[in-house]
Amino acid sequence: MLEKLMDKIDKNCSFVDKELVKKAYNIAYEAHKEQKRESGEPYIIHPLEVASILAEMGMDTSTIVAGILHDVIEDTIFTYEDIEKEFSSEVADLVEGVTKLGKIKYKTKEEQQADNIRKMLLAMAKDVRVILIKLADRLHNMRTLKYMTEDKQKEKAKETFDIFAPLAHRLGISKIKWELEDLAFRYINSEEYYDLVKKIAEKRVEREAYIETITKELSENLLKSGIKSDIEGRPKHFYSIYRKMTNQNKTLEQIFDLTAVRILVETVKDCYAALGIVHTMYKPIPGRFKDYIAMPKPNMYQSLHSTVIGPQGKPFEIQIRTEEMHRTAEYGIAAHWKYKEGKPMEVAQEASAEGNMDLKLSWLREILEWQRETADATEFMEGFKIDLFSDEIFVFTPKGNVINLPSESTPIDFAYKIHTDIGNKCVGAKVNSKMVPLDYHLKTGEIVEIVTSSTSKGPSMDWINMAKSNQAKSKIRAWFKKVKREEYVGRGRELLEKEAKKQGYNFGEIAKGDIIINILKRYSFNSIEDLYAAAGMGDISSSSIVSKIRDIYEKGNKVQLSNEEIMNNANVKSNKKEQNKVNRKNPSAPGIIVKGASNLLIRFSKCCNPVPGDEIVGYITKGRGVSVHRKDCSNIANLIQDEENKVVEVSWGESKSGAYIAEIQVKSEDRDGLLAEIMEIITETKTNLYAINAKPIRGIYALVNIKLKIPNIEHLKDLMKRIKRLKGVTEVYRTKN
Repeated sequence: MLEKLMDKIDKNCSFVDKELVKKAYNIAYEAHKEQKRESGEPYIIHPLEVASILAEMGMDTSTIVAGILHDVIEDTIFTYEDIEKEFSSEVADLVEGVTKLGKIKYKTKEEQQADNIRKMLLAMAKDVRVILIKLADRLHNMRTLKYMTEDKQKEKAKETFDIFAPLAHRLGISKIKWELEDLAFRYINSEEYYDLVKKIAEKRVEREAYIETITKELSENLLKSGIKSDIEGRPKHFYSIYRKMTNQNKTLEQIFDLTAVRILVETVKDCYAALGIVHTMYKPIPGRFKDYIAMPKPNMYQSLHSTVIGPQGKPFEIQIRTEEMHRTAEYGIAAHWKYKEGKPMEVAQEASAEGNMDLKLSWLREILEWQRETADATEFMEGFKIDLFSDEIFVFTPKGNVINLPSESTPIDFAYKIHTDIGNKCVGAKVNSKMVPLDYHLKTGEIVEIVTSSTSKGPSMDWINMAKSNQAKSKIRAWFKKVKREEYVGRGRELLEKEAKKQGYNFGEIAKGDIIINILKRYSFNSIEDLYAAAGMGDISSSSIVSKIRDIYEKGNKVQLSNEEIMNNANVKSNKKEQNKVNRKNPSAPGIIVKGASNLLIRFSKCCNPVPGDEIVGYITKGRGVSVHRKDCSNIANLIQDEENKVVEVSWGESKSGAYIAEIQVKSEDRDGLLAEIMEIITETKTNLYAINAKPIRGIYALVNIKLKIPNIEHLKDLMKRIKRLKGVTEVYRTKN
């Protein structure tokens, strides 16, 4: 395998130090020699395959060496300092950048994923090669995913769809992007994948003969015109075809351009000349021509695209580009390193290339800019995915400069893309010289002009909903934070004091000294005013801040009370009037027995919604009695770890009558009639529906969240079993925090 890697380096890379590569191999071999992969193979195979993928991309010495060593910090006794000593700080930084945050405890999987993505983005901003190693690592893992369990396969495939394939697209590395998407598609929708593979294979011979005819005709005509060319048919990727079928509601027989014809020529001039010849030979389809040479995509992609009517009246797609454009289309930002190591370019050219690189990564800076202001993990991941997945439009400034924006962007997005001050002073917009409202959806090719005023009072809060890009939303929020800071500080202080009182504390007494310093560090705030402002703006919930302050305060006091004492304290405010009030609100609460106590306030936790039949546990809260959780609730697991003395044994009493809230989630293929069939089962089982919400995920599958009122666990299990039998349903499970 090492020889195979060296061959790839010889074929694709320039100026790579092979001795350093061999040294990295020897160290990795020693570090991983006791480890095996899921397949049973020696672990060293994985880092060598990662390095081979990087060599195919034409990467430099440091990247290939870091690819071989990419798992040693995470999985072996080797440290950053060891790598720095043996190689360089450059290699050590790359390996450290790829290493996940594995030693930190997280409450949710999403929090962990968000922090790992943040770390990767920051490392990538310092050196983009970090993500190239990560993509190579993910690609080989996806190639060998068959050795994982089915749950792990689906988890990794979904993460690949959500994060790594879009990142490869953003960086212009189509060679990796397409393979990642096809592999993920294979595991998430295996039935559709294999069905599509079979159907495409059935007509392969016929299709190849058709493309061969076209290729021959094109070669002859281009040669007659003195244009040297290399022409080949490129089969479209399975996921690309599947997405087209689902988005356009077509069958495979209705999609004609299953193969694209690619023409590689020597110069840009030849590209346009070849296009003229193609349009002379075959009739172009109106509206299907795109010039990505004059207006490159943000990921550096350049090519001419045209769909034409070929022989037998069948449409096919033509792509025309130079050899250099083709390499950039295949390897995107990775193409930058092809000749960098030996520095054969002139200094001025090198500086220009570095400047272009910075320009090409402007989207990364925008993501980093708004992510610093996003403390919530769910919001961060949603925003991050939107930024990666959004299709793009291209509009013009009045001076003719091209501005790229997410599809459905408004003049507000355009204004903030030009400059923050233009956005803040915007009072109107013109599109193609006509006034339009600020919520107008811009379209590719339009000329946009922003009307500003020095007397403008600044953006409106409504703009946050009108804006499509995270960049614009972030800048609008920043304006409000700055201008209305005092108002938000006051509101935040009031919210925190109110929440503390609700939890049985005086905020001023518990939020002081080391406690508040700890909280400020945890949320990366410089002062308590920043904390108040964030709470006032709604960036962080006041309940979570007070809960964390309360936890630190109680631990600091180290008052270890017995269960009996804690329960007595919890009942100080539990007079008869309050008990009656609770019973009226929650008539099912008396169905719980607390071991060793009676007449306690009891409430069911909303994070896991226990129902009769569930294994349950109680947690004593201050002033609010006993909170009942399911034993598998992640919240109670954290509480048990931190405050075991507040946990009490509870059980279901004989009286279990009443309605209990339960939430389930259904994962299914996205198809018509699914909701109607689920509703029919809910009606048949005489279950009270509390709420239902469904959303499609990229046209691949659907998630349906259902909130129900049920009498017991047996009723819920029967309902879930019936839903599971529906066509296309893959999973039905109870939700929990």
